[in-house]
Amino acid sequence: MTTTDTQRTYDTDVLVVGSGPAGGSAALLLATYGIRTLLVTKYGWLANTPRAHITNQRTMEVLRDLGVESEALAAGSPSHLMGDTVLCTALTGQEIGRIRSWGTGPASAAEYASKSPCQMIDLPQTYLEPILANNAAARGAKVRFDTEFLSFTQDDSGVTALLRDRVRGDEFTVRARYLIGADGGRSAVAEQLGLPFDGRMAKAGSMNIVFKADLARYCAHRPSVLYWVLQPGAETGGIGMGLVRMVRPWNEWLLVWGYDIEQPPPEVDEESARQIVRDLVGDPGLPVEITSTSLWTVNHSSASAFSSGRVFCAGDAVHRHPPSNGLGSNTSIQDSYNLAWKLAMVIRGEAGPALLDSYSAERAPVGRQIVERANLSRDQFGPIFDVLGIGGGGDHEAIAEGLTAIGAPTPEGAKKRRLLEEAIQLKNYEFNAHGVEMNQRYVSSAVLPEDGPAEVWEQDRELVAQPTTRPGAKLPHAWLVDAQGGRLSTLDVVGGGIFTVLTGLSGGVWESAAAACRADLGVPLRVVRIGDDNSRDAYGEWSRVGEIAEDGVLLVRPDGHVAWRRATAPVSAQSAQDELLGVLRRVLSR
Repeated sequence: MTTTDTQRTYDTDVLVVGSGPAGGSAALLLATYGIRTLLVTKYGWLANTPRAHITNQRTMEVLRDLGVESEALAAGSPSHLMGDTVLCTALTGQEIGRIRSWGTGPASAAEYASKSPCQMIDLPQTYLEPILANNAAARGAKVRFDTEFLSFTQDDSGVTALLRDRVRGDEFTVRARYLIGADGGRSAVAEQLGLPFDGRMAKAGSMNIVFKADLARYCAHRPSVLYWVLQPGAETGGIGMGLVRMVRPWNEWLLVWGYDIEQPPPEVDEESARQIVRDLVGDPGLPVEITSTSLWTVNHSSASAFSSGRVFCAGDAVHRHPPSNGLGSNTSIQDSYNLAWKLAMVIRGEAGPALLDSYSAERAPVGRQIVERANLSRDQFGPIFDVLGIGGGGDHEAIAEGLTAIGAPTPEGAKKRRLLEEAIQLKNYEFNAHGVEMNQRYVSSAVLPEDGPAEVWEQDRELVAQPTTRPGAKLPHAWLVDAQGGRLSTLDVVGGGIFTVLTGLSGGVWESAAAACRADLGVPLRVVRIGDDNSRDAYGEWSRVGEIAEDGVLLVRPDGHVAWRRATAPVSAQSAQDELLGVLRRVLSR
């Protein structure tokens, strides 16, 4: 079918429903890869509240590959302002403890810096979404606001979606090859698709209060994005503590407080919201401007399959969980990063449709993991309450008694202090879970496993990132030096929507093999030989993490994950060509 015929048959190649982190990144990725994309959202603009905000290194690597990392860095708060998570009775009250968070502590800073060329930042959703949508539109995606998704039907050749123009009020259809439902935790696409979900929704009730107030005198000396406040009533809904979250230092904030989900939802007017803010800050005369209030529920639910036929779901549509660990927007963007290159290659005829089956196989386990992790982190405040003797909640007097017992210069006080330290350290699984963020290992038809023993986890898999070139893992970061003497990461020489054959100076056999595969399959294929003038291993970092000989090879997917590796070159150029061709055919379902 010619391009003209395709345009007559389909209004767009991919219809994306939802403009949040998953939908916005899907549209940006697909547009970057040259795929006709239409993004629709029922809202009149992008996020109006700063819901998601923690932006981890893996997501920053995705933004780096997309060429928008500098925009994210300019809009976000840097990591050195994120780090001292504070536990207290009020911002003006007694401190219970602090936790070095997001890799900013002396012990973890080097570990984080060695694993990625990117730094973690705090990028509220109100700043993230415009970066994604603006660049998607600039690269050719069509974006329609005030356009509501109603329903879809699919057949062997495409998807027909019924939409409503919320300005005019009329309904119309769009015909697409594929549909992505990125329409959030109440996804109409996922519901109509009938995806199977495990877990439960609405475990507890929470409210967000977005406000402006100058809190520099309470926070600038202990910079953090999270100030957890132990107050009477915090055990209702929520997690047992209130949260004062920095949006912009130090005058824009989001406060989280719980409510009883078994009762009718509370009405939070400006005066009651202002009172909650002043209580948690501990300043009864604080000037406060309430920007918005909203209610939400704590969920514990994930889909065991992310797609059916030509319809795919991503983001909160398929993994629904509390904001603990800051995994929501990150996992959503990484869902789209996994899916977009596969759709692009199938649409261009470079891969078989069976490649798309690997999306659910690879991302559903990640979705399940982060739902479990976020909910467990929520529960891991419990030991702190137990040490204070207020496991079931308490009034001001009970909290004061618990803190007095902790501070007593007695053997019993010493024991309680040790127990409190252990309880606080348990929160590293929420605030320093580097392994959860970086240790994804994909298992699917798009990854060719190798014989040999299973991977051995040398340290805690959730806390510590363990780089490897094993198939299924993300390519390790190592600093290289280019022809001009500047630094570049191994992650900078892969990606860009195409596969990369990565070898060393002695791996010339793979360069000729890749050329033959390009000609045979008609698939773009980059060759990188680490050690040449454009990618010198000047620091020796690649030789320490590459896990292959100089004439060995890695086949790296467009999303930076290793699809296949061979430790050394075969005995002949023809063998290398035949082997690489067979690998590509299997990975691409050709």
